[in-house]
Amino acid sequence: MNILILGGTTESRKLAGALDARGDVEVTLSLAGSTAAPRAQGVPTRVGGFGGAEGLAGFIQAENIGMLIDATHPYADRISANAELAAEKTGVSFLALRRAPWVAVPGDRWIEVATVAEAAAALGPDPVRVFLALGRKDIAPFESAPQHTYLVRSVDPIDPPLAVPNAEYVTARGPFSEADDRGLLEQHGIEVVVSKNSGGEASYGKIAAARALHLPVVMIRRPDLPEAPSVATVSEALAWCDHALTVAAMRGV
Repeated sequence: MNILILGGTTESRKLAGALDARGDVEVTLSLAGSTAAPRAQGVPTRVGGFGGAEGLAGFIQAENIGMLIDATHPYADRISANAELAAEKTGVSFLALRRAPWVAVPGDRWIEVATVAEAAAALGPDPVRVFLALGRKDIAPFESAPQHTYLVRSVDPIDPPLAVPNAEYVTARGPFSEADDRGLLEQHGIEVVVSKNSGGEASYGKIAAARALHLPVVMIRRPDLPEAPSVATVSEALAWCDHALTVAAMRGV
């Protein structure tokens, strides 16, 4: 069985490694290419897009893929939509691995918005020091609010930089602990955090740190994703794969 995992998340890497260790499947992990130097994945990896749903369907057929798993970031809604369409077109077994979103707990001061543009507007007219915990492709809308001072942390350098008078840049790769992020927020005098509701533990440090420092978090809600067979954890995904592979073996696929 050839398995294609659409990845870019911690869960996709763990799932790919666990499936590859079985020894009875061939796993390919696909990355979108949004990071210049992605961390080693441990399995055969391809980088770059497919050319929409039609292109992905063509790849599935050409490579004799029998199982497609969408383990992309919760905000990669276009890729997820293309994956579902390609699975429908080709008839392959399909699963979405979507980690659960974070839920506000006592002490959190969340301001929930629907888009990055709304997040920029939610900062208000008065200048504040803002930590943008967003990908480098998501920060351009904050140029509409140049009165603020921004701290941007990214895996790759921000090029070109934001067209605002006051911005600082930190290049680093997570995961980051609560202590790491609390130190960063305190060092830069941050007053507001802007984040996507990514879920998972690897990037939760900033949310916990903001709570500890009594800082508001402008939280960008997740986009609507296609309805599809889905699980929230790697262990659940492995159980689903075990069942699907058993069924395929019984059918002689």
